[in-house]
Amino acid sequence: MTLTQRIVLEHLDRVAEDVLSLTLRGARGPLARWEPGAHIDLSLPNWLTRQYSLCGDPADREHYRIAVRHERLSRGGSDYIHRYLKAGRELDISLPRNNFPLVPAREYLFLAGGIGITAVVPMLRAAHERGTPARLVYVGRSTATMPFVEQLRSSYGDSVTIVDTEREQRPDLGLLSAGLGPSAVVYCCGPASMIAAAESVFDPGQLHTERFRPARRTFAPNTAFTAVCARSGREVQVPVDESLLDALNHAGLPVPSGCREGVCGSCVLTVLEGEPEHRDEIGADRSQVAACVSRSRSPRLVLDL
Repeated sequence: MTLTQRIVLEHLDRVAEDVLSLTLRGARGPLARWEPGAHIDLSLPNWLTRQYSLCGDPADREHYRIAVRHERLSRGGSDYIHRYLKAGRELDISLPRNNFPLVPAREYLFLAGGIGITAVVPMLRAAHERGTPARLVYVGRSTATMPFVEQLRSSYGDSVTIVDTEREQRPDLGLLSAGLGPSAVVYCCGPASMIAAAESVFDPGQLHTERFRPARRTFAPNTAFTAVCARSGREVQVPVDESLLDALNHAGLPVPSGCREGVCGSCVLTVLEGEPEHRDEIGADRSQVAACVSRSRSPRLVLDL
């Protein structure tokens, strides 16, 4: 099974201050299907791979759309895209993955901060197409820095609230919570401060979040363990100073990877036996392990590899 797709960068359009929208066209026919909340890995010519939420129309199988903010402290991805990437370039992307799926609900509240709007735009469209009551509160430093503001206003009118923090206070999440029905579902994508504020107000059972970076957490000291690869019959020692991902790759058992921060899900492996120690942000369960950051509580971890 092919795990990558070849695309042509058809357009780059400036949609806000320091934000480019990239339209990606399938180079070899229709692109893989996707649902709201999905993201792709984009492999850049400078050997970096970065993850971006799909913000176009899932019904359009000919094109994907992503948006990239130029980060001043860029790790090389956004800087390359903004400075050097040109229309017409062929690139490889992954198949879409969705760690932030839109669950059925009777009512939605969407909270987006800055470039976090990219994950939310397809969700809002899907909710309106289904006839489900949905409200978006979109927060940014200024409207000049916020992509898709006019598109959202013209498409969804009063169901969209734009909050320009240079001119007005941040939204009162307590008031927003009080106005929701008992079966409402809340989606939040944005900076860590916004997610922390949402987590302090909304019930964990109704709140779904997606982070740009992993939350700061403290774990017990690393312990060594053995990764048993059931299909290949290999046993790989994972020392305290090496990740499961790196140990497997160094042993000649390559595992796809992207963010290496436990956020994107590209390196998730199936666990057949043993108890993984989860350190990821994607909500992996007992039957999974994110090889880039997670480890094992048991001396042996049997993998479907």
